[in-house]
Amino acid sequence: MSETAQRAALAPEVSPPQKKDRGFLGRAGVVGGVLVVAIVVALLQSGSGLVVWQSVVTGLLTGGLYGLIAMGLTLIFGVLDIVNFAHGALLAVAMFISFGMVQATGMHPYLTLVIAIPALFLIGAAVHRGLLSGTGGSSLENQLLITLGLSLLLENGLLMFFGAEPKTIALPGDFQFPLLGAVVAGSRLYAFLGAILLGALLYWLLRRTRLGTAIRAVAAHGPGAELVGINVRRIHTLTFAIGTACAGAAAALAGPLVTVTPTLGEQFNITAFVVVVLGGMGNVVGALVGGLLIGLVEQLTTIYLGGQSSLLGVFVVFILVLFLRPQGLFGRKAA
Repeated sequence: MSETAQRAALAPEVSPPQKKDRGFLGRAGVVGGVLVVAIVVALLQSGSGLVVWQSVVTGLLTGGLYGLIAMGLTLIFGVLDIVNFAHGALLAVAMFISFGMVQATGMHPYLTLVIAIPALFLIGAAVHRGLLSGTGGSSLENQLLITLGLSLLLENGLLMFFGAEPKTIALPGDFQFPLLGAVVAGSRLYAFLGAILLGALLYWLLRRTRLGTAIRAVAAHGPGAELVGINVRRIHTLTFAIGTACAGAAAALAGPLVTVTPTLGEQFNITAFVVVVLGGMGNVVGALVGGLLIGLVEQLTTIYLGGQSSLLGVFVVFILVLFLRPQGLFGRKAA
C-alpha cells in the first residue's frame, strides 16, 4: 500500500461540511415551518392579528432571558456532566441580592449586575469546590442528590430570612412604546438586550480566549487536556462558577419583570431544563435559540388554552423533542 493510501486509511473520518450544512438547514426549515403553522393556528384561534403579534414579541423578549439562564446550565453539563438542580435556587438567591441592594442603597436595578454576577461566581466556585469536586460528588446519583438538597436548603434559607411575602423591584423611568401595533415595556426590552449581549460575551469567551479554549478542551476530552498541562480541576470550578454567574446576570435583568419569592427559581429551573434539552445538551448557541423558541411556545399556549398554564405547551414540546430528536435541535448523536 502506498504512503498516501496509508495516511488516508489512518485519517479520522470527517463529515463533509455540505452534509452538516444541509442537516442544519433542514432542521431550521422544519422548526420555521412548525412556528409558522403554530402562529397561523393561534391567529385562527384568537381572531386577532394584534393579539398574536403581541404574543410573538413578548415571547421573543422573554425567550432571551430563558436562553441566558439555560446557557449557564448547559455549559455546566457540557463540561462537567453535572445536572445542576440548584440552578434555579441560585438564580433566586441572586434576585434577592439585587432586591436587597435596591432596598438598602437605592441602587438602580440594572447596576446590581456588578454585584450579582461576581457574588454568584464566587458562590458557584464555593459550591463546586466544597460539595461537588470531592469523592462525594463523583457519581451521577450523588451529584443529583447534592444539587437537589442544595436547592431545598437555599429556598428554605431565603424563606426564613426574607419571608414568604412577594416582593417587587421597581425600575425607575420604565416606559412603554409601540412596535408595529404591539406594546413593549422598556424593562422587558432592556432585559432582552442585556441577555443577548451577555450571551454573545459568553460565546466570545468560549471561542476567542485561552480560558475558553481550555474549557472546550476539557469538555472534549478531560484526560487528554490534563496531559497537555491544563488544570482540569481548576477548569471545572471556573466553568461551574461561570455557569452560575449566568444565572446571577439573568436574575438582575429579570428582577423588574417578576414578583420575587423564595420559590421563584423552581419555574425558571423547569423552563431552563426544557430549553437545554431542546437546544442540545452542552450546546451554548442551542440554549439561546431554544430559549427564544420556548418563549414563543409559552405565549402562544396562552392563546390556545385561554389563559391556562403556559407551561403545558412547554411540556408538550419537551416530550416531542425527547421522542423525535433526543439529542436536541443542535446536538449530535452519541457515537
